[in-house]
Amino acid sequence: MEIRTLHVADIELPPEMERLRDLAYDLWWSWHPQATRLFAWIDPDHWRRYHNPIELLINVEPHQWKRLLGDPEFRRTYDAVIEALDRYRTRARWCDERAKQMGGPVAYFSMEFGIHESLGVYSGGLGVLAGDHCKAASDLGVPLVGVGLLYQSGYFRQTVDADGFQQHIYPDYDFARLPILPVEAPGGGVLTVPIDLPGRVVQAAVWKAQVGNVPVLMLDTDIPLNDPADRPITGMLYVRGREMRLCQEIVLGIGGVRAVRALGIHPAVWHMNEGHVAFLGLERAREKVLHGDGLGVALKSVARNSVFTTHTPVPAGNETFERELVKHHLEPWVRDVGCTPDEVLSLGTENGSFNLTVLAIRLSSTTNGVSRLHGAVSSAMWRHLWPGNPESPVGSITNGVHTESWIGPEMRALYAQSLDPSWEDHLLEPEFWNRIAAAPDAQLWAAHRSQKERLIRFVRERVRLQGARSGLGPGDLRTVETLLDPEALTIGFARRFATYKRAVLALSDMDRLRRMLTDADRPVQFLFAGKAHPADRAGQDLIRRLFLLTQGEFRGKVVFLEDYDIEMGRMLVQGCDVWLNTPRRPQEASGTSGQKVPVNGGVNLSIPDGWWVEGYRGDNGWSIGDGAINPDTEAQDRADAEALYGLLENDVIPRFFELGPSGLPERWIATMKASIASVVPAFSAHRMVRDYVETVYLPAAAR
Repeated sequence: MEIRTLHVADIELPPEMERLRDLAYDLWWSWHPQATRLFAWIDPDHWRRYHNPIELLINVEPHQWKRLLGDPEFRRTYDAVIEALDRYRTRARWCDERAKQMGGPVAYFSMEFGIHESLGVYSGGLGVLAGDHCKAASDLGVPLVGVGLLYQSGYFRQTVDADGFQQHIYPDYDFARLPILPVEAPGGGVLTVPIDLPGRVVQAAVWKAQVGNVPVLMLDTDIPLNDPADRPITGMLYVRGREMRLCQEIVLGIGGVRAVRALGIHPAVWHMNEGHVAFLGLERAREKVLHGDGLGVALKSVARNSVFTTHTPVPAGNETFERELVKHHLEPWVRDVGCTPDEVLSLGTENGSFNLTVLAIRLSSTTNGVSRLHGAVSSAMWRHLWPGNPESPVGSITNGVHTESWIGPEMRALYAQSLDPSWEDHLLEPEFWNRIAAAPDAQLWAAHRSQKERLIRFVRERVRLQGARSGLGPGDLRTVETLLDPEALTIGFARRFATYKRAVLALSDMDRLRRMLTDADRPVQFLFAGKAHPADRAGQDLIRRLFLLTQGEFRGKVVFLEDYDIEMGRMLVQGCDVWLNTPRRPQEASGTSGQKVPVNGGVNLSIPDGWWVEGYRGDNGWSIGDGAINPDTEAQDRADAEALYGLLENDVIPRFFELGPSGLPERWIATMKASIASVVPAFSAHRMVRDYVETVYLPAAAR
């Protein structure tokens, strides 16, 4: 679908390089190494600092172009990248025929989109999942348009002070320097859409991020047309204030529908990615009432081609508001549809509050969780919302990851050499990935080891910056050069620091941990990263506890990296030997970070929760505990910690350091190969999106 945009960045390019503008504004480059290599070639220092092609191109001096144009290898790379981009846009795709059956695109609404670190409109797993969904839809030819918000400050940037306290920094983005463009209105100028709020109309400007063949529309209220009190509605992702959060979700749901309509897009399916976006169903119902339908008929009609994905396995995790607050803010909607306030409140009421998950379920024809276990948990949680109590009212489509976005360069080269130069075309073929068993052990080990060494260099640089900001002297900063050991078993843990994820479970027995970390013959090291929401004091306390351990006797053996983002996540999943996941079952809906590790040669050590219930098969990693759920959480934590330490001491660590006749850890490499073969095809975002098309989108479009 063509969406006209306006150029706002001051980019001057030589005529021979004019297509760089087109490339920079298509986030296709973010998962194509030759494209990012081209940008790095233009200005290596600038690229290393910002990873943002718009910022880079704005700052290129004319003499730099003269040098580059005189480099034949650069010119050949430019031509190859542009040719690859054009080929990508026009090639035949898996969904081409199915798209005709759908009869229109999917409108995919999400509170956040984690596409690349240069576009900070994400906080964590939900956003990264949405970004991977868009990338896979583009690869497969699924007609899809994303809809979200454009946050002036995004999610907070994290620093940790010398005493271990998390600090929150909110950047002020210059949108003209990001890989996004304002959408052009039919009559010229920037497209804006109106959103009715009590006593006034708020306008939202519409911007577009292009993700391959998928446009993502983002709404921005920080424009002069609005009252100063309304401009910050799209200021911060997951703002603490409840009224401001409600306003955000009204702007996204109602304004998002109006943006789609203003562009002449006619979705066949409306996909709500989590309950934050549920107000889109009310806006669609309002449209139908204004065209003559009764409200009851309109709501049923809206539900027929609306689908809902829930990511939250515990009641407390769902978005709720006080009924009076919602009643006040939905006054314009109530007036337009001619109903009573109680009628609209009844659509989302649960236990005395207005619950957006309940609203989304009631305005959808299908609801799915994001793993089989999560589907079962959600069915039990919400069964009362379905008259007749069907056995499993909530289905499941297990999350997957966009493989090409997360694989490291050495492992990519290994697959090209050992499996097929076009290995990316075989992502969903288990037989193809079983061929990894025949790949030379030495080459696989060397590829993963090279990525691990890059991770260690990255960690050293980050720790040096952290230390300098905390006031460490040059002598202390020089010791960072010896931080971490490339020969050590490197265990990574990186995710949101919510208490149920139990980030410090591995640190619960200090004596056993001490023995592991001080064994010179079998060295072990831990890398931790993650943010706690600014309102989550318990999560911030976990970070402080962990950080202080890294500054004491475990200094150099346990490292906490501040400001976890997509770039850091990419480095960690590419270089860690083991990925640790210790949620309190069954509170992990899916988890996707562990799915990114196997393609890079890493293996999972995880509680049997979320996707790992389906992914673990005995030879491809380790499952912690027996999956029992004890209502006594302290007892459960003790049992899980005991199981974790037992696995580390008796299997994981010995296997990593046990060398075979070849001088390599042959049993460990066999585990790596089993991990690759079992996880890569089954937990690809391509499989996930195909499942959505065949089991959700096509049936919804037919309805």
